[in-house]
Amino acid sequence: MLFFSPFKTALMDDIVGTAVLDGVVVEAKYSNPETFIAAGSKQGVCCFYLNGNDREGYKRVLSYMLENGLIRKTKTGKLYNISFKFDSETYAGKYKGSGFSGKIKLADFVDLVTGEFI
Repeated sequence: MLFFSPFKTALMDDIVGTAVLDGVVVEAKYSNPETFIAAGSKQGVCCFYLNGNDREGYKRVLSYMLENGLIRKTKTGKLYNISFKFDSETYAGKYKGSGFSGKIKLADFVDLVTGEFI
């Protein structure tokens, strides 16, 4: 999942379309800005869908995200340790604000300081 502001909707259209067309993922989607603004949210979400045990798929998506500057960095330049979330967890109502923490994290694949795969 990747969160974005309504001002980045055109970028998300390009990011999602390119990810699918280039074979990074088979399926992806992102929030319609009218929908999340009407709901009172200040950000949309972009989802890249993978099989849970597809380690090479994770690497493809992470490479794509890193190459396109889609993973935020801390003030010190270190990558945020983003996590992956399964659809079943979303359907079960598990969200960060409720104490949820994803089991699969960026640090499982990438050195957060250098951005290189481990």
